[in-house]
Formats: sequence, C-alpha cells, structure tokens
Amino acid sequence: MKTIILLAAALLAAAAPTRTLRVDYIFSGTGSEAGIAVAELRSIDGWAGRRVNMDSLALKGNGQITLRRASDGKVLYRNSFSTLFQEWQNTEEATRVRRAFENVFLLPMPEEDASVTVEVFDSRGRVSASLTHPVSPSDILIRPVAKSKARVTELRTGGSVEECIDVVIVAEGYAPAESELFLRHAREAVDAILSHSPFREMKNKFNFRAVEPPVSESGVSVPRDGIWKETPFHSGFDTFYTERYLTTLHLRDLHDALAGIPYEHIIILANTDVYGGGGIFNSYTLTTARHKLFKPVVVHEFGHSFAGLADEYYYDDQFSDYYPPCCEPWEQNITTFVDFKSKWEDMLGKDGVSVLEGGGYKSKGVWRACPDCRMHTNGAPGFCPVCRRAIERLIRFYTEEGKSTH
Repeated sequence: MKTIILLAAALLAAAAPTRTLRVDYIFSGTGSEAGIAVAELRSIDGWAGRRVNMDSLALKGNGQITLRRASDGKVLYRNSFSTLFQEWQNTEEATRVRRAFENVFLLPMPEEDASVTVEVFDSRGRVSASLTHPVSPSDILIRPVAKSKARVTELRTGGSVEECIDVVIVAEGYAPAESELFLRHAREAVDAILSHSPFREMKNKFNFRAVEPPVSESGVSVPRDGIWKETPFHSGFDTFYTERYLTTLHLRDLHDALAGIPYEHIIILANTDVYGGGGIFNSYTLTTARHKLFKPVVVHEFGHSFAGLADEYYYDDQFSDYYPPCCEPWEQNITTFVDFKSKWEDMLGKDGVSVLEGGGYKSKGVWRACPDCRMHTNGAPGFCPVCRRAIERLIRFYTEEGKSTH
C-alpha cells in the first residue's frame, strides 16, 4: 500500500504545472457591444494557482476562461472572473463612448498545443463576446516576464505553495521611507481578514506575502481634488465618476510587479486616508489603508475579489439594471427568486437566516439573507451565515480535490 501511495504522489507531482501562461487581453466596446483581443502571451516560472478541480468552475462569474488541449479538446483548466469593463458597460458613459480595458489572466502552461477560450456575459448572463485562440508552449514569441524587483516579506505561512491559497498584499502609493508603515498596514489587513469566520477557522489554507514595488510617490490620485500621483499602478478614486470607487486600470503593470512571486489573489493597499475601495472577482481588492474604516473595508472588498460575493446594500442610483428580475444572480448571497433553491433555501430559519428585500444596489426586486452582514454595512460584526458558507465552499474548492461550491 505504501508503494502505491508513493507512486500516486509521484505521478501527481509529475503532472503538476511548472510554469504559468499569462495572457494579456484588451476588452473594449460600448454599453451594447463588446470585443476581446489578445495583447500578448507571457510566461512565468512556477505555478501558484490551484492544483485541484482544475477543469471545474467554482462560480459562474461575469466571464470565464477555459484552457483546452488541442489534440482531444480535454479541459485542462477553467476559471471565472469579473471585470471593470463589464461594470463600465452599465454606466451612462458607455452609451456615448467606446473604451478599452486591460485584463490579465493566469493559466497553467500547457505541455502541448492548446487553445484558450475567453468569454464575457451581459447582465442577463448571455455571452456578449467570445474569443478562442491557439497557444503553443513552444511559441518563440511567448515572452518571459522579468522577475519582479519588488521587496517581498512573508506575513503568514499556512503551508506550501502547492497546498495553500497564495495572497499577495501590494503597496500602492508608499514611498520608500514608508516601508514600515506599509508593513504595519499589511499585517493589519491579514489580521482583519483572519478575524472573520470562516477565514479564521481555515487560516492554515492561506499564505500571505507583502510586496513593495521599488519606487512610488506617496499617496494616490484623487481626480475630483485635482490630485494626480505617480504610483506603480496609477490607482485613483472617482472611477466611473463615483467618488469612493478606488481602482486601477493598469493590470499589466500590476502583474509585472508580481512576476516570480507566488500569488493567486491580490490585495492592493492605497496609502491614503480618503475613504473608498473596490473589489473585482478574481482580479484584485484595492482599499484605502489610512482611513478609520480600513479594516472592515478590506474584509468587505476581499469578499468581492476572493469569494465573488455581491454588495448587499442599495442606493437605487444605478444607471442600468445590474440585476434584472428575469435572471438569478450568480453571486451566492443575493437572489431574485428565479432560482432561489440553488441559494440558501435549505438554510431558512437557521441562525437568523431569512429573506429580506434590498441588495445588489436595489431596494426592490433583490433579496439578501440577513438584516446585516459584512457585505451590507461596515458596522456588521462579520459575514452572515450564507456568506460564511459560500466562502468556506470556495476555500475547499481551491484546496480539496472533488469539492464543489454547491
């Protein structure tokens, strides 16, 4: 039996990816049309992505990317995501302007010729753009990414890269003299995340590293005040003319700064006391680090970027209907009752779980599970039971063979 176990482990190790294929795309269009183009293929030594359930999806997302072997069409890897481009498509500006957005995806480098299909969905879950293109691991024009010159500090180690989910916490707007300030903020971010269930109970499934790019001006851009800063990722407030929406559009620069560092999820800390942040599923979290609400905000935004949870608050100020009544949201913590059975119907009446109208930016037509939750307000003590279950399922999907999110 011992021989069999050792042989199985050896075969698994032999099959494990040893390089990363980075695909840089441009998503462009208007509110009514979308297009996808390949910008560049890059290669990186090592693979820090998941090694289990590689041919499956944890969540539908607002888009999906699939790597298939060319010889027989076998799915080698799948992942889902959301993008700023798709959010922008729901703004008024998208009715009168065509814009382009960078997007970067990490895939295991195939051992033989393969194809990649990337597709994005509209607010009703329909494919709005799709692109399939070939990838050959022997392609001489796949450019190796130069190893990052950023300073890396191990914040918390739960296990090996192969076993754990690797999260990097990246400095934005910290001048070289502010290194210790950044490291303090990075540790506070880790502590804040791990103080919440189920992250607290599953902390040994995570590795956290702090990453400091070598040069930066202090602070980040606040366009409404005429403040523009030269920072590594050119982050700024007022995204889509929304004051507190803090994002970066420079995803290639972000991933260049992380090359050679094991990472799968990204948290960017902005050196500012201006309130705001943003979290994009399987892309990044970006949050203010010097505001008094920094800790609840970084946890909330990580709920978006890591777990694909929806906002549970509402303002009824959206230009277009982000969650139309005809479709069930893919996010696990809100429902339109089109397919409530797939959400938390089995949890009703337990631990205060019910259905309350209001969520997904709408006071009517979208329901959440509990009066309060980390995805609803900054004052909530933690995630509600529905969000906790969704997060736990996702952690297990990333780290345990054969686990599903449903």
